[in-house]
Amino acid sequence: MFDVRPVLHLFGLILIVLGGAMLIPMGLDLSDGNANWHSFFESAIATILVGGFMALSSQGGSVKGLTARQAYLLTAAIWLGLPLFAALPFMDGAPHVSFTDAYFEAASGITTTGYTVFPKLDALPRSVLLWRGMLNWFGGLGIAFVAMIFLPVLRIGGMRYFQTEGFDTLGKVLPRARDIARSLLGVYTTLTALCALSYVTTGLSPFDALCYAMATLATGGFGTHDSSFASFSPAAQYAASLFMLASALPFIRYVQLSRGDTRAFWSDPQVRAFLRWFFVALGALLIWRYTHGHAPVETILRDSLFNLSSIMTGTGFGTSNITAWGSFGVVLAFWVGMIGGCTGSSSGALSVFRWQALGAVVRTALRRLHAPHRVILPRLAGKVIEEDVLSSLTLYFTGYILTLGLISVGISMTGADFVSALFATWGALGNIGYAVGPLTASSGTMAEFSGTAIWLMTLAMLLGRIGMLAILVLLLPRFWRG
Repeated sequence: MFDVRPVLHLFGLILIVLGGAMLIPMGLDLSDGNANWHSFFESAIATILVGGFMALSSQGGSVKGLTARQAYLLTAAIWLGLPLFAALPFMDGAPHVSFTDAYFEAASGITTTGYTVFPKLDALPRSVLLWRGMLNWFGGLGIAFVAMIFLPVLRIGGMRYFQTEGFDTLGKVLPRARDIARSLLGVYTTLTALCALSYVTTGLSPFDALCYAMATLATGGFGTHDSSFASFSPAAQYAASLFMLASALPFIRYVQLSRGDTRAFWSDPQVRAFLRWFFVALGALLIWRYTHGHAPVETILRDSLFNLSSIMTGTGFGTSNITAWGSFGVVLAFWVGMIGGCTGSSSGALSVFRWQALGAVVRTALRRLHAPHRVILPRLAGKVIEEDVLSSLTLYFTGYILTLGLISVGISMTGADFVSALFATWGALGNIGYAVGPLTASSGTMAEFSGTAIWLMTLAMLLGRIGMLAILVLLLPRFWRG
């Protein structure tokens, strides 16, 4: 019989942590003299009570080992369930939105997508802006860290959870999952602090610097101003570009780098491929824009570097509308957004690792055409790609493209034009958060889409962040029987 008690117990503990985190923006409201603190206080109490009841009522569950089914169920519960509670302050207090919009905003934050339905960010209380930044930060790696810390303590196999989250290139860097979680959390926090410091030194206020730093390291894209990064100094935009690119690299390599192992960082094929592909795309875009425009060279360089970094890493910040780049620039941006960052980072989309594996399969197929009698196996970084990895890769790419097409058509059927529908799905499924199209041109938000379209984008965000298979497998009857 399938025992769900360990999953409920762990999810309850995570809810308690989430409820406790709500007290931070509540304190900011009290400091600002804003009555909105009631919404965070009530939401925190409700979340902690539900989490506590869930944890206590399931405390008797077996903790000898977390099965694969329990790990998948915990993954889905975290990404589907946490937005329900994270959305409570948005409904109970400012900006007083509907459940549909509140869940969308919370899911966008936790999945680090960065889409928003709040059109007037500058008018919102600072507590709401801070909470959005915190959701981004938690979504980047924080939630996984909490789960990773709990699982080894309860001796139920934390590494299995890491595998369901897509950390398939970690290797045996440290001996225990708890050590990996603590080291990753230390690196993540340090990079966030360095990013915030760079923003302060380039002209941002301490509050803006903190919120944007949390969103940057999570590649989440939530900001505190409707203009995103366009109103900040050129130095701040260059600093943001650097940290966005850094956030799309495997965090585990930073752990090794902090321990003096520089070889592991620079020899990682993902790191080299990501940087190579990005700068090739940037070079092509710069040549195109320079030969088809009249803006100063530095403006073209900064604007292209910032926005292309934002799109490829899935951060979602913006300084201009990429439609001004022309058809070549838009198509190029679309493809780099499909690539995404490295596995083991806070970035989304298909990931460099999967594209590398696909390239290895294509190269092997071409070689077999020339030598059909030779036994040629696809290799990546000198290692043979196993058959189960190839099957999973094929299934994932196929599912990703089909999902992109189906949800795009579904959103267009709600009355949206196809360009807006396609890029809305592209940005949601890849957790990119970059909006393009007539429906987003005026406000830069998703507020003009219908309620049905909002739910379809929410589904795309969740499928993209979880990795699709971890949630779709729950729909199979044999998952619950076997």
